[in-house]
Amino acid sequence: MHRRHLIQTGFAAAAAGALSACATTPRQPNEPSYPISSDATARAYTADELVAAGSRELGIAAEAMGSAIERIFADQGDRPTAYIAGEEASGAAVIGLRYGRGALHMKDQSASQEVFWQGTSIGWDVGGNASRVFTLVYGLYAADAIYRRYPGVEGTAYLIGGLGVNYQRADGIVLAPIRTGVGLRLGANVGTMAYSRQRNLLPF
Repeated sequence: MHRRHLIQTGFAAAAAGALSACATTPRQPNEPSYPISSDATARAYTADELVAAGSRELGIAAEAMGSAIERIFADQGDRPTAYIAGEEASGAAVIGLRYGRGALHMKDQSASQEVFWQGTSIGWDVGGNASRVFTLVYGLYAADAIYRRYPGVEGTAYLIGGLGVNYQRADGIVLAPIRTGVGLRLGANVGTMAYSRQRNLLPF
């Protein structure tokens, strides 16, 4: 009995130790289930901060930028933890391609982080455009977690000096790119966008 008691006690202690290790081991941002509620520690941007930054980066009036951000805030029901300012080029004839480059900004980081993105789409979509992009990022609590593939549904109507917004979602992170640029692109498509640390020629 005494030996059995020692064995049971040993198993119990080992189990308790394993549970304790799981509870104290920090989650990595690139885990498939990221983010979780306990990770939500990044400071968020206010609408006024984003209007000022977005109008400066896109070169448009604060009123136009404010309308786009107000709509995104209403759709998402929360404040973004990051934004990406950059530029891109795209074109489509049923099948579309898009390439871009920008800088990721988070309040908790003193320096920005370079980001590239590339993607494909298919749908009723014809034309091309070169755009400046200001992307609101929701649910991002560690900068490196931005690097992944995001599926999205896009409906755009680009005119000269036009403005468009769409959403991309993956693993609890939501991206809301606001685009303004030159060219003509009319249509709706379904596609994916991959964000990476370096430029990739293949958009897959």
